[in-house]
Amino acid sequence: MNEKTQLQKKTGIFTVERRKHPRISVEFPFDYSFMEGKETYGGIVANASEGGLLVYLPQRIEIGTVLKIEILYVQGLEFSTIKAIAKVVWSDLASKMSWGEYRYGLQFIHIEEQDYHRLINLLKEIGK
Repeated sequence: MNEKTQLQKKTGIFTVERRKHPRISVEFPFDYSFMEGKETYGGIVANASEGGLLVYLPQRIEIGTVLKIEILYVQGLEFSTIKAIAKVVWSDLASKMSWGEYRYGLQFIHIEEQDYHRLINLLKEIGK
């Protein structure tokens, strides 16, 4: 067996996580609006981390767009929200055909300390 064959047998398919913050699978409704707009739209958060969200939205949005967002969730018996400002950093427009919605990566660019602590606690609770 030559060196190349040995290397091929030792390697396989694996995923290397390159994100600074690991993602946690969730399913939360959330509201969003454009910074300059007053109208509010709805979407779904599919996963979340300390640094951002994977979301499904009903409309096409350009990369670089800044949104005001509000994640809605229930913890215990109480309804709560996490508010932040996030930027669209990537999009998967092909998901419209398979999911009926567009898929986007949002990066938090501003989140109040109280909302940040709510997010961290929520992710810890879900990640258990």
